[in-house]
Amino acid sequence: MRVFADRLGETLSRQWHRCYLLFGNEPLFIQESRDHIIQKAKQLGFEEHHRFAVDSSLDWNDVYDCTQALSLFSSRQIIELTLPESGVNATIAKQLLEIAEQLHEDIVLIVTGTKLTRAQESAKWFKALNGCLVTCATPDIKHLPQWVMRRCSQVGLHADHEAIQLLCQWHEGNLFALSQSLQKLALLFPDGQLTMIRVQESLSRHNHFTVFHWIDAILEGKPKRADRVLGQLEAEGIEAIILLRTIQKELMQLIKMQQMLSQSTLSQVFERFRVWQNKKPLYSAALQRLPLSRLKQAIQLLACIEVQAKTQYEQSPWPFIHQLTLNLSSTDSRLSLQP
Repeated sequence: MRVFADRLGETLSRQWHRCYLLFGNEPLFIQESRDHIIQKAKQLGFEEHHRFAVDSSLDWNDVYDCTQALSLFSSRQIIELTLPESGVNATIAKQLLEIAEQLHEDIVLIVTGTKLTRAQESAKWFKALNGCLVTCATPDIKHLPQWVMRRCSQVGLHADHEAIQLLCQWHEGNLFALSQSLQKLALLFPDGQLTMIRVQESLSRHNHFTVFHWIDAILEGKPKRADRVLGQLEAEGIEAIILLRTIQKELMQLIKMQQMLSQSTLSQVFERFRVWQNKKPLYSAALQRLPLSRLKQAIQLLACIEVQAKTQYEQSPWPFIHQLTLNLSSTDSRLSLQP
């Protein structure tokens, strides 16, 4: 069974599972999902709570000891396993298979991990756990307004369209801050009416962008958003070289994709490069907008920017990175600039 994190509360009220698999990159969803499950478990009589971080120092015998406890002699058990960011290797997979065999009605197992891959979903350990998969991925910019609207409703706020858009813009990439802001707004405005003016007067910006937000905006062909994200990264002091290395990797992949497209279909290209479903529209837009000639020009500009960044310390590379961003995200093929 699969459920989104913001719907988990409804699911728990209808159905209980012996195992919950919390996977995703959104800390707020992971934390709230844990809280929901643990609260429900305690209502059902699961009193003992054990947490284990899965790393090289973990003694799996401690985990097995918890699985042997029966309610006749001791309390029902909540067992939490936090997987490493590197994922599940062969050793961990073997141990999880053995844990799966030990599960019974007096245990609820909560497994927490980062982004779940297709290979993991097909793995023996994943199928053996037979758990309820809770998707804890951060909403993208297209789905964030819907999530914010539902969140407002949960705290008794009725926000207009402009207020929703401003909340999204100011808090993108930082849902913890967004949750706190909505609680603050609910206290400030007991009538529950939320307008853009009220948001502007009550809050400050809390958005937190990553390099990948910048890349996605470039791929999608949104120059204003890409430049805004880049400006935020620059203000936060991220190293320019990190951006250059990241965009270089994307450009090289786009070049290979364009070359393959001359003899293959788009679906074959996506399968060859293992493009995730939610990324396919981004790459599709980029491949339609950026022919091979523009991509090669971008690589040349990128090389010039890197040389300049490493040799001419008195001159900032940021104006040229902004120009590169515009070159790649805009539909105007005439744009170009050499540092």
